[in-house]
Amino acid sequence: MTTTSPLTHFDATGQAHMVDVAAKPATHRVAVAQGRITMNADTLAIILEGSAKKGDVLGIARIAGIMAAKKTSELIPLCHPLALTRVAIDFSPDISSASITCQATVETVGPTGVEMEALTAVQVALLTIYDMCKAADRGMTMTDIRLLEKHGGKSGSFIATP
Repeated sequence: MTTTSPLTHFDATGQAHMVDVAAKPATHRVAVAQGRITMNADTLAIILEGSAKKGDVLGIARIAGIMAAKKTSELIPLCHPLALTRVAIDFSPDISSASITCQATVETVGPTGVEMEALTAVQVALLTIYDMCKAADRGMTMTDIRLLEKHGGKSGSFIATP
C-alpha cells in the first residue's frame, strides 16, 4: 500500500528519510527563534551582576548557542549539515518577571532552511544558563520556545502571530 504524506521526512511508504535537496536552488535563508527561562529574582541578579561562580553566564550561553546551531545536523537525525553564514544570539533580561528571553538569528545561503538551527541555538543557550545557575536555582523553567520567522526558499516567508 502506497500513501503520500505532507511530512517531507517520510517517503511514500511511510519510512523516514533525509529530504533530497540537490535540485533546489541555493537562496538566502534566515530564521529567528526565541525562548525564555524564568528563575528566582536572586538568580537573575547574580547573572546580571556577573557574580556567578562559573563565570559570565550570558557570554558562555551565547557561545553555546552559536556552537549548537553549527552542530544541529549532529543532534537532529534528518537535518542537513549546513554552512552557516551568521548566528546571532541576543538576551533580554526582564527583572519584573525574573526571566531572560533568548533570541537566535541564523542565516545561510543554501538549498534548505535554518529553522532547526535557530531553535537548537535557543534551547542550548537556555540550557547553558540553567547549567551555570543550577547550584543557586534548580527550579528554573524554560518556556515559549518557538520559531518567530523564517525567510527564503520555495515556501517563502513565515512570521508567527503574537
